[in-house]
Parts: sequence; structure tokens; C-alpha cells
Amino acid sequence: MRTDTDRAMVEWYTSPEPVPYPEAVAAMETRVNAIAAGKAAELVWLVEHPSAYTAGTSAVAEELLQADRFPVYRSGRGGRYTYHGPGQRVAYVMLNVGARGADLHRFVKALETWVIGALVQLGVAGIRRSGRVGIWVARDDGREEKIAAIGIRLRRWISFHGIALNVDPELEHFSGIVPCGLATYGVTSLAAIGRNVSFATVDKALRDSFWNVFPEEMQTGTSQMQRGADPAAYQKVSQLGEYAFGEKTFRTGEK
Repeated sequence: MRTDTDRAMVEWYTSPEPVPYPEAVAAMETRVNAIAAGKAAELVWLVEHPSAYTAGTSAVAEELLQADRFPVYRSGRGGRYTYHGPGQRVAYVMLNVGARGADLHRFVKALETWVIGALVQLGVAGIRRSGRVGIWVARDDGREEKIAAIGIRLRRWISFHGIALNVDPELEHFSGIVPCGLATYGVTSLAAIGRNVSFATVDKALRDSFWNVFPEEMQTGTSQMQRGADPAAYQKVSQLGEYAFGEKTFRTGEK
């Protein structure tokens, strides 16, 4: 059992402005490399992105329905195509999964529990479904729609990428893809189900729920991470020892 002196310190940053997706990925890779080397603390990074489609490791071309609508980026996370854009809270989790039992599936379950707990605080009953990674809500007519997506990657047992919670995005933007490869299920948001809440309220719910799910962790305070870093300036890191997990995805990475 960890003692008070050797518990991992988890930092939280909130970007005050939208962060372009390639810059976010470059920043995560640099931070993961530093965490693995023992040179940086673990991090939960809350961001919002300009509109973009991202393709996970299991994405298939046929599921990109409107390739010229928004920028499309290949992503190292697990899963298929998803949409990121204004009104969506993305939480990137750079945590030492190896120190938490080195169990990927258990870790993904913990992420789901984290989001479900945050939704409870917002008055929403989130549910998980076998074979459908992510968090869902049941509508009055019996339909189930996804409100939060989960897609992660591990590098030397440090996680990156994370969760995307739909607060109030333009849901029609999801029509340019087959979201997460699930054509028979819809996508919803907090606003669409009548929960009109601010990002500050959502962020507080995420933070409070996080400490319930990961009770041994200690926070080091909240900061603002500024934009403007040049992605080309970020350090290149090794691709060895990587795993991706998302919608029906668990595979070794490039070697």
C-alpha cells in the first residue's frame, strides 16, 4: 500500500482556449515520455478542440462519410472515427496504469465509472453496455445514445488520450462519420437531454468524481495550460510497447 509520502501526484490543467488536435497529441506524447522517465507528474488535461474528425487504430475508410467537411486526423488511440469540437469537454488522462495494477481493462472500467459518477452529479443516469465502450443514456422511447466516448493508448504503461463528454456540441456534425463504428446507435449531449450546464460545472463534477474513483491519488492544484506551442518543437518519442483500447479494440502498437 502506498504511503502519504509516495502516493502519485496527479496534476490538473484546463486549457482556456480551444487546442488544435495535433498540438494536443504532441503535448500528450511529450508529457507521457516525461512521466515514464520520472521527470513529470501524472496529468489530467481538460481541453476543447476546434471541429475535427479523428480516426482511431480500428477506423475504416467507409465510416468517414464526409471527408472534406472538417480536418481529419489519424490518432493513436483505440477505436474508430469520432468527432471533436466546440461544446465537447475532452479529458486527457496521462496516468501510470502500471502503478494501478497493470490491468488495461480494469483501468477502462475505472474511466467509465469516473464518467458515470460525474454524470450522477449532473443529474444524468449514465450506463455502460457490454461490447460498446463508452457511456450511454436511455431515452424515454427506449433508445440508447452515446453521451461520452472513451479511447486510450498506453505507452510503457502510461495512458494518454482519454474521454470526450458531449456537453453542448453541434450533434449534426457527427453525421459526417459513423461514430465509433456504431451505425445503429445515436449520439446525444447534456444539452440535448435537458441538462444545460456550464463547462465549469462539468469540470467540477469530473474532478470530484475522479477522486472518488482514484482515492489514493493526491491533487497538486489546478492550472491553466496556454496554447501556442509549435508541434514541431515537441520531442519525438519511441513507439515501442504501446497498446490501444477503444471501441472493440485492443492491439499492440507499432514496433
